[in-house]
Parts: sequence; C-alpha cells; structure tokens
Amino acid sequence: MKQRIAVICGGRSGEHEVSLVSAKSIAAALDSSRFDVQVIGIDRSGSWWMGPDVIEHLQSGRSPYGERVCFLADPAQPGIFLITHAGLRPVPIDVFFPVLHGPNGEDGTIQGLFETANVPYVGCGVLASACGMDKAVMKALFAQADLPQVPYSVVLRSQWETNREPVIEEVETKLGYPVFVKPANMGSSVGISKASDREELIDAFTEACRYDRKLVVEKGIDPREIEVSVLGNDEVTASVPGEIVPCNDFYDYDAKYIDDNSRLVIPAELDEANTDRLRKMAVQAFKAIDGSGLSRVDFLFDKQTGEIYLNEINTLPGFTSISMYPKLWAVTGISYSELLSRIIDLGVARHAEKQRNATERLPKG
Repeated sequence: MKQRIAVICGGRSGEHEVSLVSAKSIAAALDSSRFDVQVIGIDRSGSWWMGPDVIEHLQSGRSPYGERVCFLADPAQPGIFLITHAGLRPVPIDVFFPVLHGPNGEDGTIQGLFETANVPYVGCGVLASACGMDKAVMKALFAQADLPQVPYSVVLRSQWETNREPVIEEVETKLGYPVFVKPANMGSSVGISKASDREELIDAFTEACRYDRKLVVEKGIDPREIEVSVLGNDEVTASVPGEIVPCNDFYDYDAKYIDDNSRLVIPAELDEANTDRLRKMAVQAFKAIDGSGLSRVDFLFDKQTGEIYLNEINTLPGFTSISMYPKLWAVTGISYSELLSRIIDLGVARHAEKQRNATERLPKG
C-alpha cells in the first residue's frame, strides 16, 4: 500500500512564497509508485486549505484556495480533517512533510503540533528546529561545541528603539565595519543587510527590526560561501561541499530566488583536507542542535586567511529547482526523488523510535 504524504506549505512567514515553490517541486518529485501526495496550503492568515491547485491559488491570491481543512492534535484521532456542513471528515495521512520555511513552520511550532498529535513527520524535531531557527541560540550552541564562528553581537529590538547610541558604539568598537545585521528568527536572507558605515548600520537595524525582536550583528569578512548538506538521524552523513558565487554583493534573497546569475560550483574547489574538515564540521553542527532528518550547514571560507567559520544551520532548507541542498546530494550520488524518499523514511524511523519511550512511570527492571 502506498504511503499517504501530506506536503504542507505556505504559512504565516516572510518566506511564504519560497515555501510554495519548494513544495511544488517536492510534490512533483515524490515517487508515485511509493507515495500518494496530498498538498495542504496555509494562507497568510493561518487558515489551512487542501486541493489539487492549492499552491497555484495561493501564489495568485485566488481565494478560496481550495477546501478548508483543519489539523486536530488529539492523539486518539489526529491529523487532517475536511471541514464540511455535516461536520469534520478525516483525511487519512501517514506522514506529514512540512515545507514551511521561516517562523511558524521551521521554528519548532508545527513540529510541536505534530508531536502533540503523535504523528510521523519529516525533518528536525522541536528542539533542533527552534535552536536552528534562532541564530542567537544556535551560535551559543556552536560555541559550546567549540565550532569556529566570526565575532558577533546579539541586540534586542527594544534596545535599539530606546537607546541606540550604546548599540552603535558596541558594534563599531567590538566588530568594526563592515557588518551584517540579521533578524535572529528568519531565513532565506530575508531582512539581512550589509553595513559599511554608521548610516548603513542604522538602515540595516531598521530593516531587521521589521522581522524580529532579536537581532544578530556579525563581523563582515571577504569569504567564499560554502555549503554542505547533511542527512540522517543518529547516524549522519554529509554531502560534498558546494560553493555559491553570488551575483550580488552577498547571497541575499534576490540572488537566491529571483536573479538567475548566481553560480553554484559543486563540488567546491577545495583540497582534500578542507573538504574533509567541512564535512566533519557539518555533522558536528547538526549534532550540536540534536538535528534529525535533514539540514544544510553554511560556512564562510576567509579568502585572506584560509580560516573556516561556521555561519549557520538551516533545518528546513529550500527545495526549489535551484536550491543547494538537493543539488549537493545529486552530485554526491543521491537523486532528488531518492533523497525525498530517504528523508521520509528517516521521519518514520524517528517516530518509531519515539514510540519506545514510556509515557508513564514504570517499575524498575
């Protein structure tokens, strides 16, 4: 019998559009001999919809986007239910595949919903998702694991809005220019700006404050941007590294999803020692946040010194046609369709492992 997969996309996030494109690619590539695919779209207000054209309707803003559905987190009868005039009608699903980039999807929130319902799902769990999404917490865990990072500072939006002068002074004395200002809880380079002087720094803070209450400021270097894909649960493997040569000053949102001039060099032109080190560090980063299923780990390779710095981990990387995560695995030897099958299998295996945990206190022995 085929497994029934719910691909969930859209969501209340600045990465809504990217999610829809990723989900469309995934739904088309899933092995039809193994899986029956149902696409669930979440609109910007948070309402859930189901239907064969839900992605296209969300992309065009054509409401209603499909048939209204809801998710019940009751472990006795969990999952997707179609909302009808006669009441709720269950929609059988075996595995949930969230393709929700950014807040309300990649940050542990929907993972918590799945955990409460006790249903199998793809990707990292609540803890890893939350830590991977929050760049400040993520960096603290990487530091604890002795993984090298560029100097950085964490700033609260309230600090910036009530007393910005000490913030500016700290950035200029501790980090110097240039710096990158980022929302702590956002992906796809949304809200990120490079600042080379005080005026640009003020503009960068203003932009980042639109997306989060916590901001990360990183010292700028002249890097090669290297990425490694990881796959696994307790046993983790890493892909060959790949290099991004951005068409813009850095690999911002436009360079990732709109412009088609950035180049991906796979495998990256690195010697064997650096290749091995990057793959090892990628696995260490994945384990540092207690990752499972999949992640993409991003590095900065300083052109001047040759030093390697861990930049960040993305627990739900993009799956568009130009996304690095599947391209790295394709060169490593795993096709797009096979990769998706393995990711689903890993989610099912993790769920089965969790069912071994007692939910009540048992006698010893």
